[in-house]
Amino acid sequence: MKLSILGCYSATPRTLNNTTSQVLEINNHMFLIDCGEGTQVQLRKHKIKFSRIKHIFISHLHGDHFFGLVGLISTFRLLTREADLHVYGPKGIKEVVTLQMKLADSWTNYNLIFHELTSKESELIFEDEKVEVYTVPLNHRVYTNGFLFKEKEGLRKLKMSAIKEANINVAYYRKLTQGFDVENEDGILIKNDTVTKPGAKPKSYAFCSDTMYKEDIIPIIQNTDVLYHESTFLEQHAHLAVRTKHATAKEAATIAKKANVETLILGHYSTRYGNIETFKEEALEVFNNVELAEDGKTFEF
Repeated sequence: MKLSILGCYSATPRTLNNTTSQVLEINNHMFLIDCGEGTQVQLRKHKIKFSRIKHIFISHLHGDHFFGLVGLISTFRLLTREADLHVYGPKGIKEVVTLQMKLADSWTNYNLIFHELTSKESELIFEDEKVEVYTVPLNHRVYTNGFLFKEKEGLRKLKMSAIKEANINVAYYRKLTQGFDVENEDGILIKNDTVTKPGAKPKSYAFCSDTMYKEDIIPIIQNTDVLYHESTFLEQHAHLAVRTKHATAKEAATIAKKANVETLILGHYSTRYGNIETFKEEALEVFNNVELAEDGKTFEF
């Protein structure tokens, strides 16, 4: 699982700081999460192939999280994209995008498929044989979702010495990796767990931005491998977090601790602060495995 941070600052893009956008690579999928202004430039800068992006997830309709979307969709058109593009986001996102395309008379030459979200409960919004994606309802000034990406259980690993001892024909190896019991050459049913072992532990990633402190999300993201949680403010400005419905670094760490996640990544920093290391220092007072998102930084788990 690989996470590339394209932008992780709040409000407005600056010369050296970009607004929220990131790419998650998980089990051969490449998901774009949020698409702040300048996202396509960051994709090019970090040599991420446009053609591999088939699903885009937009948390909410504040500009610093989706103003780059129309431009990216337009660029896909200019590059003569043919593959379908799926966009998941709040109700209204289709209207915003298609109105601009209509007025510019620049319809896509590929299928642009919108999945508009309205539920205030967590729901499954994407699933295939490898990965499933759930919404994480958040509490912000407008309708907002985070997203939980979960790998499904993979194939089991064969214990070759046990398989040979059990006298199982090679024709059944595939069924064994899929978890089935099989008959051996003597017609005896062999239990799967006696000749196989679990495959690699499925990975999971939760993206939570923007939101004020919300304990309701804890059961949804419980035991997640990696949690990205907004930390717009430090404790000295906690009153601003309440007013604007954002979170502090300590509040993000509290969520991480209560949800028993393995790693917390902080982001969505207010540009009022000169040194983001202070965010990590405050979070470490509560939770002991904290990373800082930075534009252009890549995490591999």
